[in-house]
Amino acid sequence: MEPKWVSANASNFRSFSLFFVLLLLHFCSNPNFASAVYGSSSFSNILLHKKDMSSLLLFKSWVQDPHHVLSTWDGYFCNNWTGLTCDNHTGRVLSINLSSSNLSGRIHPGFCRMPFLKTLILSGNNFSGTIPSCFGEFGALETLDLGKNRFSGEIPDTLVKNRGLRELVLAGNGDLGGLIPGWIGNFSSKLWKLDFGSNSFHGEIPDNLFSLKSLQYLDISNNQLLGNIQDFEQSLVVLNLSGNKISGTLPCFSACVQSLSVLNLANNSLVGGIPTCIASLQVLTLLNLSYNALQYEISPRFMFSDKLLYLDLSYNQLSGPLPSKVADTVEKSGLIVLDLSHNHFSGEIPLRYTELRSLQALFLSNNLLTGKIPERIGNLTYLQVLDLSYNSLSGSIPSNIVGCFELLALVLNNNNLSGEIQPELDALDSLRILDVSNNDISGEIPITLAGCKSLEVVDFSTNNLSGTLNDALTKWLNLKYLSLANNKFTGTLPSWLFSFQAIQMIDLSGNKFSGFIPDGNYNASLDFNNPEIGKRTYQEPLSGKFNREIKALVDRGNSNVLSFSYVLSSPVGIDLSDNLLHGEIPDGLFGLEGLEYLNLSHNFLEGHIVADLEKMWSLRALDLSHNSLSGQIPENISRLRNLTLLNLSYNCFSGFISKKQGFWRFPGAFAGNPGLCVELSGERCQNASIPAKPGKNLEEEMDGGPISVWVFCLSASISFYFGIIALFCSARVRNYILQTKL
Repeated sequence: MEPKWVSANASNFRSFSLFFVLLLLHFCSNPNFASAVYGSSSFSNILLHKKDMSSLLLFKSWVQDPHHVLSTWDGYFCNNWTGLTCDNHTGRVLSINLSSSNLSGRIHPGFCRMPFLKTLILSGNNFSGTIPSCFGEFGALETLDLGKNRFSGEIPDTLVKNRGLRELVLAGNGDLGGLIPGWIGNFSSKLWKLDFGSNSFHGEIPDNLFSLKSLQYLDISNNQLLGNIQDFEQSLVVLNLSGNKISGTLPCFSACVQSLSVLNLANNSLVGGIPTCIASLQVLTLLNLSYNALQYEISPRFMFSDKLLYLDLSYNQLSGPLPSKVADTVEKSGLIVLDLSHNHFSGEIPLRYTELRSLQALFLSNNLLTGKIPERIGNLTYLQVLDLSYNSLSGSIPSNIVGCFELLALVLNNNNLSGEIQPELDALDSLRILDVSNNDISGEIPITLAGCKSLEVVDFSTNNLSGTLNDALTKWLNLKYLSLANNKFTGTLPSWLFSFQAIQMIDLSGNKFSGFIPDGNYNASLDFNNPEIGKRTYQEPLSGKFNREIKALVDRGNSNVLSFSYVLSSPVGIDLSDNLLHGEIPDGLFGLEGLEYLNLSHNFLEGHIVADLEKMWSLRALDLSHNSLSGQIPENISRLRNLTLLNLSYNCFSGFISKKQGFWRFPGAFAGNPGLCVELSGERCQNASIPAKPGKNLEEEMDGGPISVWVFCLSASISFYFGIIALFCSARVRNYILQTKL
């Protein structure tokens, strides 16, 4: 039997198709249908609720998104929208996490029309303006994190409507401030985390924050809060009030005995002593009371928590012996950081400290410590930073310090240490900072130190070291700072002296180096040739005495491993002053675009200054005084806009210096150059006579011995016998002085 075909006209078919499409759209718009279809095991997509979609698109319309993070905010399925989590059944948005997405701009008020939103995280972006008052309309919000943005103004009172809020993080918005609202401690009985750190809040901490029972994490650090600290009534786990103006004495935190893990009250105005009741905090892992005005001795009965990892009592006025109880539970101690620096502790370093086997950083600097460095210091095999500087420690550097084979910084400057630099120190092949300056260390630099290939900062200045510069230094490929100043080094300067790629400062002043300044490879140093250096700003004018500051910064974070870094604050420069160098200044030195400091004074240098100095536009200090330089002074020196210190006195310069050249900025810069004519007014010109206070005062000159006295007497006769100056600037007299001084 043949099948029968049913014919249908085109209009009936179109009507049926339209009906089918409308029926399909009806079912798809029903959330229950979408859940039944897409929520099944064969489908993973969740249809985004159209009202929430509208709010999200309004948010997107006001946001700048250079990395196109929100380019996925398109279509109907929640799963495809970056940062969103939706309810499987209703499609309503439950969570938005757009942290660290480089978003900026302001937040559209229509964004808040999502009544089921529980988590909103926008931290680590560049949102600006005030926090929208509509944030109080979310209703179901439990976590609000707006940290590390650029919000300003005050906290809107409408946030009080979020009665179920558990976490409120507004940290890192520098211009967000005002008073902390009085309602903050009682608007939500579920609030366990409150982080307002690094903002501009002022006034006192609201009283109700001290009694909010649900609160476990409180961080209001780095604001401008004041008032006396009170005892908290809840079981806090983390308390960080550092970087404020909080005063008064330390409470006992008795309600937190079994809960408080982190207590940070650094950088405040706390007074009095450290009460022994602090020792009752049983689970304390971090205690930071640094930068306060705490004083008195630490009780010998003070027993620190067995779980303590980080102890910082630095920058106070604590006195008496170092607390040895910190090591009394050695078998349990996992102490990683111990910082007792910048106090008034006296006596010897307790031997028990050498049994803190987990210790990674030990700071005892700037105290009144005496005695020797413990011989068993090498037991601290995990030690990365050892800073014992600015004490009165004596003896030599213990040889078994090489047992600290992970050591990154060894800072022993400004003590009474003697002996020699041990050749065995080459075993510290991870060492980056070695500072033994201002001691009484003698001998030569061991050639074995070539093994310390990681060295970046080396300061041996102001000791009794001698000998010549050996090739061990050439192995320090990462060298940034080298100071051998004020020692007894001799010999000529090696040709490789300026070949370090990362070098910022070389200071060889106050020695007996002779010969010529090497005409080496000045292009090797990236900083010496970096014109961007000249754009740096200084809080204080750069002086002839440069400053360098080394800090070892320890960031424990959430782990038991330290991250070590330091700050080297020094001008980019070269200091070869107060030696026996002669000959001409290499032209290459005057072509370094990044050089900020150049001091070649108190040598026997001769010749002319090259005419082209305009490349040295970063230069801030130039001292060529007390040499035998001659010829005319290049006019373009005065056009170095960053130059704040210039000293060309006591040379043999000649010629005319016009007032129009701008050298009036440097009074006394040309004294002791009788052949030099300096214009004082539009019509007058005077010889550069000797000032009342030359480059070195009379006592310093006379302390130098009979040759220095002879030079002074010769200088004193200049104003009467200009002919003697010609003799003084002659090669015969210079050679006589040089040979006699040698």
